[in-house]
Amino acid sequence: MSGQAEFLIFGATGQQGGAVARALKAKGKVVRAFVRDPLGERAKALHGEGFELAVGDLFDPASIDRAMLGIAGVFSVQTSSPAGMVTDAEEVQHGKAIADSAVRHGVRHLVYSSGGGAGKGPTRMGHFDSKSEIEAYVRSLPIMTTITRPATFMEMLLLPGMGLPQGMFSFFMHPDQAMQMIALGDLGRMNAQILVAPDRYQGEIIELAGASVTGAGLERAFTKAAGRPIGYRRFPPALLAGNPFLNRLTELLDSGLLAGAADLQALSREFGELTSFEDWLAGPGKPLFEAALREREAEVALR
Repeated sequence: MSGQAEFLIFGATGQQGGAVARALKAKGKVVRAFVRDPLGERAKALHGEGFELAVGDLFDPASIDRAMLGIAGVFSVQTSSPAGMVTDAEEVQHGKAIADSAVRHGVRHLVYSSGGGAGKGPTRMGHFDSKSEIEAYVRSLPIMTTITRPATFMEMLLLPGMGLPQGMFSFFMHPDQAMQMIALGDLGRMNAQILVAPDRYQGEIIELAGASVTGAGLERAFTKAAGRPIGYRRFPPALLAGNPFLNRLTELLDSGLLAGAADLQALSREFGELTSFEDWLAGPGKPLFEAALREREAEVALR
């Protein structure tokens, strides 16, 4: 790869950072990816795609400083505590370390990827309140900044344990209750557009989503895609009663905080056509959906 990297992407081996890095590359930009293990499969894949790798650790500020050299725009996203890899305090530490390094090295623009549940008051959920703290810190920086708050990823619906392989899918909404979601492809290109036009987006806080989906809508879309009935129900009351984490998320959805606050029409005008859940399921999400259904087939074959 030739040329000096203009953009530094954190979380590049993960979902968000990887989507943003690839969207920037599709625009012809030279991108540096911050990775912890250059020999990991995802890091090697990035290198093979032509990304420059900056090896470091978010617990090591010196490695962050090395990665910042010559960079004009930064995409900052951190691992959250539900992943089980960091505490909420460590997430805040990492977010502030990236911000401080960007200031030290004269970075022109920093985009911080927060979350739909952040910045709207205390939630009593550490991984939302930690993002609110990072948001406030980012807004105080003496450089150009933009905060994006993505809705729930469509890809999360196909994680194990939601009941899809068994034909009865469960999630947070009531059947007639709406929740905004976003495809990772949309998240990537929106953030990439923001990064390449810092003057246009500096100082803004942008709620990101691509579609508003109900539980009944999920049932219809999954049934059509599977070619067989896939039912929908909210997480059972007994499950919520025994799981404080899921129960609190459900409460925040019912309060409206996690339902989504994005203006979909305005986003479509600004960033182009948004990906509906049905289109995502028939396109980028199809391999994930088919793999989830095959889990059920594998279970039956083993009996």
